[in-house]
Amino acid sequence: MTILKTTILFVLAAVAEIGGAWLIWQAVREGKAWWWAGLGVVALGIYGFFAAFQPDAHFGRVLAAYGGVFIAGSLGWGMLMDGFRPDRWDVIGAAICIVGVGVIMFAPRPGG
Repeated sequence: MTILKTTILFVLAAVAEIGGAWLIWQAVREGKAWWWAGLGVVALGIYGFFAAFQPDAHFGRVLAAYGGVFIAGSLGWGMLMDGFRPDRWDVIGAAICIVGVGVIMFAPRPGG
């Protein structure tokens, strides 16, 4: 259950953070209405709550592991929303990061 909860929260956090940053990007760089940026700020705030709901009690561990999710998620978002096509090095790098997420979050530790 912990792996499932952690995974779901990381996915929700990625959608909120990457989506929020993308909305701000659209307003600032692509000429969309400024209310897009406002929605982006709200989404970024929501991201913080998803991170705080992680079952692991250590902020540094959660945010370090989330960094790997952010990297892979950003490439995926770019593919879906902007037509970005990652090259093999992008994919290899993202895969390495996801392995790192697993090690950081789920490696057996003394004391449980």
